[in-house]
Amino acid sequence: MAELQRRLGVGDAVLIGLGSMLGAGIFAALAPAARAAGSGLLLGLAAAAVVAYCNATSSARLAARYPASGGTYVYGRERLGGFWGYLAGWAFVVGKTASCAAMALTAGLYAWPDHAHAVAVAAVVALTAVNYTGVQKSALLTRAIVAVVLAVLAGVVAACLGSPDAAASRLDVDTDAGVGGVLQAGALLFFAFAGYARIATLGEEVRDPARTIPRAIPIALGITLVCYAAVAVSVLAVLGPERLADSPAPLAEAVRAAGADRLAPVVRAGAAVAALGALLGLILGISRTTLAMARDGHLPRALAAVHPRFSVPHRAELAVGAVVAVVVAFADVRAAIGFSSFGVLVYYTVANAAAWTLTSAEGRPPRAIPALGLAGCLVLAFALPWPSVAAGAAVLAVGAGVYGARRRRAG
Repeated sequence: MAELQRRLGVGDAVLIGLGSMLGAGIFAALAPAARAAGSGLLLGLAAAAVVAYCNATSSARLAARYPASGGTYVYGRERLGGFWGYLAGWAFVVGKTASCAAMALTAGLYAWPDHAHAVAVAAVVALTAVNYTGVQKSALLTRAIVAVVLAVLAGVVAACLGSPDAAASRLDVDTDAGVGGVLQAGALLFFAFAGYARIATLGEEVRDPARTIPRAIPIALGITLVCYAAVAVSVLAVLGPERLADSPAPLAEAVRAAGADRLAPVVRAGAAVAALGALLGLILGISRTTLAMARDGHLPRALAAVHPRFSVPHRAELAVGAVVAVVVAFADVRAAIGFSSFGVLVYYTVANAAAWTLTSAEGRPPRAIPALGLAGCLVLAFALPWPSVAAGAAVLAVGAGVYGARRRRAG
């Protein structure tokens, strides 16, 4: 069986995680979170960060133990059994396909609003081609994207906090949303933190995975959390929760409200770049999970092929790119975020359950971490809007039915 080449170091892995997280959270999830909880989204952000930390720690320990492509699909299979690994892989693929649609459409809406779907399809095609030519080129492109996004976000924070219109009173938590609203905001913002999964799914392509992955995941998560907190506070201070909730492009509107109109086009360009960075990492991660599931026969085995020159799962990448291109032609950004969050939270529920079974000799984290992560994932998943929960549960049920049917035929 052909294997992928180990070419990525800690810095490359951190940047791939940052590229996946920064675009999703800042430019796509803040407005829906404000709609759910108002300024209580800051509490939701804290809840999402705690759950993400637990998930990251569990994933890092498992990835060091099982440094192969596939992430929690592999961990669930090895620690809990074939069905749970399959369910995690299925949840990841369908949930992250929705994430790809959200990111591609975000890029289209910021770059050329009147032709957002056409731009989104073109972006998927272009980034699939980049991934096809090798993971090192993907990492180099991600490095450039992350640098641009961090510069834009720093400009947004400086403009908003330096504005005389910024008011600390807009950060006061509105108790009307209640615990349910805060949890729903946390669940929606969790969508933004899920990029560290890209690092784990690249386990077969990083050098010294037992050292690289446990270091890269918390570094990427910590940098992202600092950025999210700074941007959320600064935007809320200028717009307030109501304007933030209603804005399709809140960061651009925030800098205009802060009196920095000239910065708005730069923010729009930065948003498009950030979304493309997230899309690049998402396609990369989905194709690796597809590769792992194809190797085990849960998806067509032809998708397990590795390109002899570029050392990438080229058929899996082409298949993922084609499916995402079709989805973005019809998808809605905000619905995609909720659906994606449900699938990813189920994925990490399995990851935490798998981490619970590790022994001390295998590098098990403190028991409280996978326990809190598992409980937190379930609470956040079912705090999402009910259409997202219903759609996500239905798709998981279909996947479970397919697995059962395959087992009966094999038996």
